[in-house]
Formats: sequence, structure tokens, C-alpha cells
Amino acid sequence: MEEENNGWINIADMMSALMMIFMFISVVFLYQLENEKEIYRIKLNEALQNEFKDDLKNWHATITDDNIFRFKAPFKIGKSNIPKSFTIILNDFFPRYIKLLSNNQFKNEIAEIRVEGHTSYGWNKSTSKKDIYLKNMDLSQARATKVLSYSYQLNDNIINKNRKWLEKYLRANGMSFSNCLYSDKGKTKTDPETSRRVEFKVVTKEHY
Repeated sequence: MEEENNGWINIADMMSALMMIFMFISVVFLYQLENEKEIYRIKLNEALQNEFKDDLKNWHATITDDNIFRFKAPFKIGKSNIPKSFTIILNDFFPRYIKLLSNNQFKNEIAEIRVEGHTSYGWNKSTSKKDIYLKNMDLSQARATKVLSYSYQLNDNIINKNRKWLEKYLRANGMSFSNCLYSDKGKTKTDPETSRRVEFKVVTKEHY
């Protein structure tokens, strides 16, 4: 009986040891995965900065640490028609942006390329709070869709070469005022002008 109990104890010890080994392997794998994600983010950010650093000021644009390409207030208030000044920027920006993203160094990890329209909070005084959200949603979606449509239809060698890929991954999202930007570090005071923006965002496969 004692020998039988010792046998069960040995099996239990072996199972515990195996569990510890599996846990260790899992931790190492997750660490490597997170490290690879961070390396990808850094390399993409460096590539974007190198490609567009001389244009950002003139375009009233910024590139965030998480690789969002942000155009500040490119539309007239309440309007969704793309101003001529912004079409000129898109003519230059979009082919270069897609050339960079379609490079094998970045392409295989991309799940979506999102064009996002953002508005500030507000409408006219007679509009209810519920309708303010809906009207801004319609406006932000219209802006995002028109920017996507204009960019996708550019007659450019890079765009033509990657058109099928864009059809699979390029998306337009209206965000209304759900993600306003702030003028203070405490995030208590929204900044209407910077909130009214268009963003190009890379969504990688691990976030999908």
C-alpha cells in the first residue's frame, strides 16, 4: 500500500513539474511576442517619421507614438466636401503612405488601414444632445468615406499596383466626438480644433 501511494506521489510530482515547464514556455513565448510587437511599432514609427518629417508642419499633421497619422482640421466646420487644399495633400501623402505600408517589412502584419473621421462636440443650439451625437456621426463618417474614396481612386502607379490589397484592408470609420482631444494634461478641457481631424491608422493582426 505504501509503495502504491509513493507511485501516485511520483506521478503528481512529475505532473507538477510538467505544468511548471509549460508555464515557463508560455511566459517566454508571450515575452517574445510582446517584444516583436514593440519592435514592429518602433520600426514603423521610424519609417513614417523618416518619410514624412519634412511635410508634417506644412500639412498641419502629426505622427503619434502608436503610428496614427493625424491631419488637424482639414475640413470646414460642418462640411464633408474635401477642400482643394486637402486634396493636394492627399495626392502627395497617400501614394507614399501606401508604398511604405506595402513593403514586406510591414505589410504582412497589417489587418486594417483605417481612415477615421473625428469631430468636436457640438452642433447648433436647437439640436438635442441625442441628435448632436448622431449628426456628428453622420458627418464624421461622410468625411472618412470621402477621404477613402478620393485616395483609393488616385491614378498613381503605387495605388494601381496595390488596389486589390487596398480593397481588402482599407476601411473608413466615423467616430463622431467619441475620442476628442484635450488642451490640458488633466484631460478636462477638450480642444475643438484639434478634435476635428482625419486620421490614418494601421491596425496590426494582434489587435484584430
